[in-house]
Amino acid sequence: MPLLLLDLDNTLLDRAGPFRRWGERFLDGVGAPPTDIDWLISLDADGLTDRWDLADAIRDRYELRIPSIDLVEELHDGVVAQTRLDSLTACALRIADDAGWVPVVVCNGTVRVEDAKIRRTGLDRYVADWVISEEAGVSKPNPRIFALAAQRVRMPLRGAWVVGDSPEADIGGAAAVGLPSVWLHRGRTWSDVRFAPSRTVDGLIAAVATVLAS
Repeated sequence: MPLLLLDLDNTLLDRAGPFRRWGERFLDGVGAPPTDIDWLISLDADGLTDRWDLADAIRDRYELRIPSIDLVEELHDGVVAQTRLDSLTACALRIADDAGWVPVVVCNGTVRVEDAKIRRTGLDRYVADWVISEEAGVSKPNPRIFALAAQRVRMPLRGAWVVGDSPEADIGGAAAVGLPSVWLHRGRTWSDVRFAPSRTVDGLIAAVATVLAS
């Protein structure tokens, strides 16, 4: 039974939509113009911007008196509360499992946030286990985190596939560990010349179908 190593944000669970919904509600609450959502999404950089830096930028722009730590908590909890598991994603994971694949989540982030997303959405019922970089002490694209994921479910990495939307973390990580990969392009064009995905698709459903057909 081969491993299916899956990214979390914007792969198994949509993050862009929940962040936008949270952002729109937050901006409305502080009296900001609706068009400021574009500024907030750009600053967030798909979750790559440090939460403390993001909180400080929000406080400065809107002259808020809320402590940065409280705003960081709001950023974490607000997005988690908006996150849902798509029923088609759950179905695809069930199909992969029935076909003999073992789905394991491998994600960068904090245990508090990523673990909450997995458990609160019910995603934990559809995967064998998960490895979060903060707990593992190593982040994608370092090959060690993929090895740890395999160890967690007591399986070899040989024959595994990596699926994710991040060129560097997911596809770069797969290349570093010598595994085939599927990139979720999300409307983007591949541009990295150092490595390339084995397959490129537009979403998780197509990614699972691609792996099952390999």
